[in-house]
Amino acid sequence: MVTETSTRPAGAIQRATIRDVAARAGVSVTTASRALNGTGRMSEETRLRVQQVAKDLDYRPNSMARGLVQQRSFTLGLLTDDTYGRFTLPVAAGLSSAMTDRGVSVFLSAGEKEPKRMQLNLRAMEEKRVDGLVITGKRIDRCLPVDASSLGMPVVYVYSECPDGGIGFVPDDFNAAKMATEHLIKLGRRKIAHITGMSTFKAAHLRKAGWHAALEEHGLAPFGEAQFDNWTEAHGYAAAFQLFDTAADRPDAIFCGNDQIARGVVDAFAQLGIKVPDDVAIVGFDNWEVFAKATRPPLTTVDMGLTCLGKSAGLALLDMIEGKPIEAGLRQLPCRLVVRQSCGGEASE
Repeated sequence: MVTETSTRPAGAIQRATIRDVAARAGVSVTTASRALNGTGRMSEETRLRVQQVAKDLDYRPNSMARGLVQQRSFTLGLLTDDTYGRFTLPVAAGLSSAMTDRGVSVFLSAGEKEPKRMQLNLRAMEEKRVDGLVITGKRIDRCLPVDASSLGMPVVYVYSECPDGGIGFVPDDFNAAKMATEHLIKLGRRKIAHITGMSTFKAAHLRKAGWHAALEEHGLAPFGEAQFDNWTEAHGYAAAFQLFDTAADRPDAIFCGNDQIARGVVDAFAQLGIKVPDDVAIVGFDNWEVFAKATRPPLTTVDMGLTCLGKSAGLALLDMIEGKPIEAGLRQLPCRLVVRQSCGGEASE
């Protein structure tokens, strides 16, 4: 049982203690503590009553005392090289939301992908005595330059390469691309081109494969070869001119490897006098809202579910910390299509 003593100075705000919860619920302090910790024998009615009283009183357990009893810090580490936060912040939001009701905090450490700096960040996690670690990054086929195998704590990988024997969570790029292409086909588009990112990225090849598979299943041929280059608006802009400037045969839809590329395509079409979606429908990938919603017209795009990835990883990590068996391997979580005006049809937002 965790006991709490007050060391508040005079005039400090009085916060509810475990004794307050017990008194209001009409149970002993021991029963109240066990009800909130999910331990001990009692009726479900009693457990739920204590939990409701704790909620009504805004009771927050003394984390230091709880940690001493259970030999845990009730913190998780999140290590990343994504200093801009494009991928990490949604993952962190999902991780934090899953931990809030469990009294667990998240300690974020971000730094450039430099081995020495990463090792220092990892050392900081150990010094914080985190109970487990989430390693995340900016692409699914690269891992941070750290050796987590000797840490002596559970580790989960999110939007990162997952080593053999590890546990990882990534978006299902192949089926997401297939879903996006099938959406264009359902809208009556038949000549669908694909402009995507760098060929050195696994995600680019998975998205190309999904595009190709959807066309093949519907008896359609790809409109030309997939165009690989940087994940930038400049690439989308240049590729759009190549497709439309002089060609006699033109696509009626373009599936883009990310939202930045799609934004560049839309800018090029504005100069060429091509109407979106009347002449050409466009679908992006990522649902990076700063690009997708600001595009004119707003961009239909694939949402990778990064928040869900973070939440799922956090729950798996808690199970590992509690000693529950977790099967090793890479989990590919489904994505969703956010329909806006760039491909026609009824918007989902």
